[in-house]
Amino acid sequence: MFSEAESDPSLSKERFKAQEVRLRTALLQAQYALLQRADRSLLIVVAGIDGAGKGDTINLLNEWMDPRHIRTLAYGEPTPEAAQRPPLWRYWNELPPRGRIGIVFGSWYAPLLAEAGRKHPRERRIEEGIAQARRFEAQLAANGVQLIKLWYHLSRDAQAVRVERLSANPATAWQVAPVDRKVNRRFGRIRDAAKRVLSQTDAPHAPWEVVPSADDPLRTVRTAEAVLRALRRRAAPRVARVHTSPPSGRLRIPDLLAGLDYGARVEKDAYEDQLAQLQSRLALAVRTPAFDQRSLVLVFEGQDAAGKGGAIRRVTHALDARQFDILPIAAPAPHELARPHLWRFWRNVPAQGRIAIFDRSWYGRVLVERVERLAAPAEWRRAYGEINDFEAQLSANGAIVVKFWLAVTPDVQLERFREREASPFKNFKITPDDWRNRKKWKAYADAANEMIARTSTAAAPWRLVAANDKRHARLQVLRYVVEALEAHA
Repeated sequence: MFSEAESDPSLSKERFKAQEVRLRTALLQAQYALLQRADRSLLIVVAGIDGAGKGDTINLLNEWMDPRHIRTLAYGEPTPEAAQRPPLWRYWNELPPRGRIGIVFGSWYAPLLAEAGRKHPRERRIEEGIAQARRFEAQLAANGVQLIKLWYHLSRDAQAVRVERLSANPATAWQVAPVDRKVNRRFGRIRDAAKRVLSQTDAPHAPWEVVPSADDPLRTVRTAEAVLRALRRRAAPRVARVHTSPPSGRLRIPDLLAGLDYGARVEKDAYEDQLAQLQSRLALAVRTPAFDQRSLVLVFEGQDAAGKGGAIRRVTHALDARQFDILPIAAPAPHELARPHLWRFWRNVPAQGRIAIFDRSWYGRVLVERVERLAAPAEWRRAYGEINDFEAQLSANGAIVVKFWLAVTPDVQLERFREREASPFKNFKITPDDWRNRKKWKAYADAANEMIARTSTAAAPWRLVAANDKRHARLQVLRYVVEALEAHA
């Protein structure tokens, strides 16, 4: 993979000048074509040997194209804000919209390559890092992000010569970091680590290209050619297999909603007593030192008029308003549609010690988007695995994820719809969509049952709540939240 790069080939100034005009013109035209089509974004991942001239090359690439439509994203050690969230949060957070280009320095490969290059690498961490990179990139590629990954390589001797040349000139000495001087001693380990990582994460939808970097003109030309090839693709490469897909094979979908006890009732006096007790336990649970190292993610789904809003209010009554965010989820806005489906939810992942309450959620893809045919079958089927992967990352980072499906029977829903229409304080809650969705009751129930069966996991379980009686439903929700918090105390 590194054979040509380690032979340190070069390009004459005359040949470079001859190609420069052609490449600059072609890159600019291809960039504007992508901007006009806006059918995908392009993410360029930059990695390689320290001191190989990566920064210089990308700076020149920005000069050759229109930098207004390029965003260069440089990541070092996680900031305190990023450190409180899953490792991939900061990369999700800054994904470019369709039509734009993002250039990533210090990507998700940085910790993986550092681990693989240690004198005594931890094999499990390497395997987990490779698997996570493959899943992440497959998900991006399946959701409209085209990836190319550039590894800048040169021989041990060429790297040492380049570092010394830059250091000797006061105008360029600032480009040499302490880590650049240490490469020579660890060159063999770095090269072997790169060979392993690149070979195991190379894929048609996220290919690696090795760029010979000893010669500045050749490095620039090879970079420009790689980016131009990516921009000129008529369509982004298809993902042969999304690694976040649910297990293969047919899954028997039980009618879980039909099995709920819709006759469950709680009398008012008993309700008031239990409500006060549960809210007191909740208030204590989120004020413990243990919760400072965790976060809480509550997801509320269910039929229209099932009482999600009332249940949420009983939860927040026990909380400090400065500690939680309620996130009502509606149809995605244009800037959200220009990015992968989960992007807008990743942006709202709570920090440690905080609570995010989603009134509707990422499950819209396998519910309303599925039933109303707003998402293609391939998209909503793929979403089960993407969602499970997302929630697993939240849980692995210390988030307590609890998901509620509040269920009512058709007759109770009809009664509540009519009550809303008649009330001057509630008629804003009823819309033509509510009546239209009611006509598709079975289709929504089927979608909900499959969603629950495919996405209820140990890390993020579904809690099904019979909600014909609002008092019973509210107590059940509080009980589940309190028990989840106390189990992790």
